Amino acid sequence: MVNDMGSEKALLRTSYRGTSEAELVSLARERNDAAVRELIRRCNQQLFRVARGILHNDSEAEDAVQSAYMAAFTKLETFRGDAAFSTWLTRIVMNEAYNCLRRRRPVVDITEYREGMLNTDEGGMSGTMTPTPKNPESEFACAELRAILEAAIDALPERFRLTYVMRDVQEMPTRDVANLLGINTVTVKTRLFRARRLLRSELNKTVKGGFSSIFPFDGARCTGMADRVILSLTTRPDN
Repeated sequence: MVNDMGSEKALLRTSYRGTSEAELVSLARERNDAAVRELIRRCNQQLFRVARGILHNDSEAEDAVQSAYMAAFTKLETFRGDAAFSTWLTRIVMNEAYNCLRRRRPVVDITEYREGMLNTDEGGMSGTMTPTPKNPESEFACAELRAILEAAIDALPERFRLTYVMRDVQEMPTRDVANLLGINTVTVKTRLFRARRLLRSELNKTVKGGFSSIFPFDGARCTGMADRVILSLTTRPDN
């Protein structure tokens, strides 16, 4: 997918693991497959966690992420670099997820969410992450831990849940979380404190420290997502 405008250097390089985000975006604008794959690899987990935090459903979250990638990579000229590329993508995937939520549940309003006014009785899980275990012996323990953590986070009131996923699970900076949710940093900290307190009341101390392993989105899922995005980009009529 590298076009005639791609540099010789871009054509020859096969890995962009150490390449800056700005250079990757520049290469992606030139339709460089490897750069697109690397950007997807770097952003996949964060985008999936945020989408699932909104949708509570693996399949719908994955669809929202793929739609966000398509929207972003076909309109890279609109990315001005005022924020990190991952932050820009996160805004897009949030819009995609909320659009999906509105189709499923028409009363949902992003403004109401930001103001903390949503009814919190509409929770529940419609799916759980089940990635391939690293070894058979750990499969049961990992699945059990994921189920406990997913259920506890999904049970959080909606205005706390996404704040918690962004800040504690994904470890995004407080200012970025505030900007994405349209609230101030003090409100982020307040919601995070409340979310942590609610979770502590539900979780046994033995699972403390296991939160970073939930909602994984790597391995085969990541590769599959990159393949689908690049195929869609390649087969677009304007290519």
